[in-house]
Amino acid sequence: MNAPLPSDLAIDPQTRVYDPRPKSAVSAMTGVVGLAGLFIWTAVARVFGMAGPLAALCALLACGVPMVLWAVFVDKVHRNESTGIDWDSPPRKLREVADVSIAKVAGLWGIWAIIGGLYCIGRWYWDGQYLFAMYVLGYGIVPVLLLSIPYVFWLDRRLKEPKDGAWHFGQLLIGRTERADKQQLADFYRAWAVKGFFLAFMISIVPGNWWEAVVATPEQITQNPVAMAQWLIAVMFMIDVTFATVGYVLTLKPLDAHIRRANPFAAGWVAALICYPPFILMSDGGPLDYAPGGAGYDAWTYWLQNYPLLMAFWGGLLVVLTAIYAWATVAFGIRFSNLTHRGVLTNGPYALTRHPAYVSKNIFWWLSAMPFLATTGSYVDMIRNAAIMAMVSGVYYWRAKTEEKHLSEDPAYVEYSQWMDRNGPVTRFFNALRPGGERRDRPEAGPVAVE
Repeated sequence: MNAPLPSDLAIDPQTRVYDPRPKSAVSAMTGVVGLAGLFIWTAVARVFGMAGPLAALCALLACGVPMVLWAVFVDKVHRNESTGIDWDSPPRKLREVADVSIAKVAGLWGIWAIIGGLYCIGRWYWDGQYLFAMYVLGYGIVPVLLLSIPYVFWLDRRLKEPKDGAWHFGQLLIGRTERADKQQLADFYRAWAVKGFFLAFMISIVPGNWWEAVVATPEQITQNPVAMAQWLIAVMFMIDVTFATVGYVLTLKPLDAHIRRANPFAAGWVAALICYPPFILMSDGGPLDYAPGGAGYDAWTYWLQNYPLLMAFWGGLLVVLTAIYAWATVAFGIRFSNLTHRGVLTNGPYALTRHPAYVSKNIFWWLSAMPFLATTGSYVDMIRNAAIMAMVSGVYYWRAKTEEKHLSEDPAYVEYSQWMDRNGPVTRFFNALRPGGERRDRPEAGPVAVE
């Protein structure tokens, strides 16, 4: 009698051998416990009508704390070799790390001061939804400054190599320029540019997404299939935003959630930044606005309003696509971040395709905005909107390729990418469209043959 197969094994259809999926940097349960905590808090908030911004911040805690506890006490991520922490040797004496730690604190405080100055310069940070982010960061910087001192000293006593980018920047600030390594400084600048830019944006959209998920009454949600679908879509986006914000906050080495390296390629930055304000090209009236002349970004409710069964099916399909998009963020646990390498994911939706969020998001946009239709009846509008929507999808294809180029510097990602070529359903589908694509990278042998 054959033993049951582990869930992380695939059977290569040509060689008939087991093809083990590479280990994921984040366990599936990390996201599950975070989702459970978020659902519980959301249920409480709906019962008591807590739809305000402070309740939205509490949702970050409800989501993040269970994931941290699971990661430390169950997955024991702090013991991973990639943290660079030596837990088995006695910590260094305080006087042995004092000089290094002081320089690192100076480096951290210095980069935070620069980011704060850039916030002051950027006018968009002091208008609309960004005001909330500035409020949170303005109050939050005080405890962060104070806690950074004992944290850095505690960590440096245990790190195998405490002289990281913050130390090199600290050396630069205190005038010891000959000690500052240019490559370390470049990596340090890029990592904090990512965190400074995206953290402010993510915090700014937390209250709006939270409000849409919490404020709707049961009667409003269940009045018709469209209302149900729109509320479920709002919930999925709330989940995505909450997990993503937690990820940007918890870039900590003891959690093995630190930034290994930010994307060093200019093309990757351009492709990403044009998808976010203030550089976004897809906004209303922007160069890549694909809705003018149509029925708006929710065009499906306009074009299908006379076909209730089709509308219900279409709404359900959009909910599924949004759920996949949110699942792709949940799978990161506490490690979500744009333009960075924080460990390779191989489970959940990342066992289906390398870019589940981009794939589901773009299909969602095509089906919800229906750019190939126009209320004006003009074929010019139809062609223009569809072409621009294709350009938007092209931007995300570009982003995917720049991310792959960056991550391919890590052998762990190369191994995962090759496994996806052999086993990923979406990846294999597109590979099969190429001449000989279905046969490439097939393993010649495996640990166990299929009987």
